Amino acid sequence: MRWPRKRRARPLTTEIAPAVLEDEEPADAPETGPLRRCVVTRERLPRERMLRFVVGPDNTLVPDLTARLPGRGIWLSARGDVLETARTKGAFSRAARCKVALPTDLPTLLHAGLSRRLGELLGLTRRAGQAVCGYQKVREWLQAGRAGLVVQANDGSIEERARVLSGHVDIPALSPLSAAMLGAVFGRDHVVHVAVSPGRLAQAIEIDTERLTGLAGPALQQRAGI
Repeated sequence: MRWPRKRRARPLTTEIAPAVLEDEEPADAPETGPLRRCVVTRERLPRERMLRFVVGPDNTLVPDLTARLPGRGIWLSARGDVLETARTKGAFSRAARCKVALPTDLPTLLHAGLSRRLGELLGLTRRAGQAVCGYQKVREWLQAGRAGLVVQANDGSIEERARVLSGHVDIPALSPLSAAMLGAVFGRDHVVHVAVSPGRLAQAIEIDTERLTGLAGPALQQRAGI
């Protein structure tokens, strides 16, 4: 009778190969799938709700708000505290594995860029016949069930902004831009109320408002209705 051979026990080790660490990703990993990992918080979030950056040929950090620029992306959660940590703790250089020069006015650049994007999106809705402005027209769209989103000037009268929404509290109402910026979209000096029909453009406006107000902090979030 032959006894089974004993297997030689393998030595135990506490080392874990870097490639299998859950929170590590190779620098050249392909940017695929709907989620991206924030280089500061390490959480995975939908890519459209985050901020993407790339490093230019001169090693300068470039915001990529449309997520279309070539190069390996560096992703951040769209929050002011996360951006500040990334700026002050060297997160961009670590992610890029090289010394990265940051614009001195990076928060201002991001705020201006997202505000500009919101204006462009609203301009698209206007040209597509998916938006109207003015108190009376917005009320008519609300009463007819045509509005999927209301955008209001963040410096408009609080009482008037509430009055136009009377009876329609179920409709999302956002206030990311000033009356002058809304007016520029519609060819007027100022606009306080805008109604947008449901659809992809309305959804994009909501997402960019969320990114803008997240960067600006609680004060603007309250003004924008986030």
